[in-house]
Amino acid sequence: MANERLRAALLQKGVSVADLAEAIEVDPKTVERWITKGREPYRKHRFATASYLGVDETYLWPQALSREQVVAASESEVLAIYPHRWAVPRDAWGRLFSGASEEIGVLVYSGLFLADDAAMVRQLGDKARAGVRVRILLGDPDCAEVAQRGADEGVGDGLAAQIRTALVLYRPLYGLSNFELRLHRTILYNSIYRADGDFLVNMHVYGNRAANAPVLHLRRVAGGEMATTYGESFERVWDGAVPVES
Repeated sequence: MANERLRAALLQKGVSVADLAEAIEVDPKTVERWITKGREPYRKHRFATASYLGVDETYLWPQALSREQVVAASESEVLAIYPHRWAVPRDAWGRLFSGASEEIGVLVYSGLFLADDAAMVRQLGDKARAGVRVRILLGDPDCAEVAQRGADEGVGDGLAAQIRTALVLYRPLYGLSNFELRLHRTILYNSIYRADGDFLVNMHVYGNRAANAPVLHLRRVAGGEMATTYGESFERVWDGAVPVES
């Protein structure tokens, strides 16, 4: 069967079969067979193609990787594990966002520790002005999910109040062309902080505040699936969230 995903990736990238063949040093007829006949390339060519097109190898060839290869690649995505969010070094947050060249995303209920850091908010603004897409997702302070999370954490209406405070603290960024803020009504199992292919994932633990829960530092690698899973989750929440008017 034809590989329509590879065909679509070429079109989206705006390159031809000949361009790809030249970039990864194979014959154009070989690339044509990958597309029209669904032939599976050697691993080195799969990796080179995915890197050149800026997509995951598993997206182009879902059946290509064995379970063992996926597990090994996913393990390689884990850069660090912190027992609590408060144990993450402050400069780790700064390095995460400063390294972004394309996009920054924050998915939280309030994430007040971030919004309350004037230097961090200024950094997000600088990134937006430099052309990086900055997207912030906060919980809707009036929704049932936020109320339930506040009750679970033992802070009651305090969580909704934190969200309203965060909305005020992000106000200096309203109106920037590359800055977007939306409110969601999602039951969050994790807070996600992303910068291009790097992720800090703050797990949520019932009965504990997010600051006391573990954090994973992930970096997307070809063939790995952990970072991609969290990235897809972010996008699903984003698509269902409501924009905050500046």
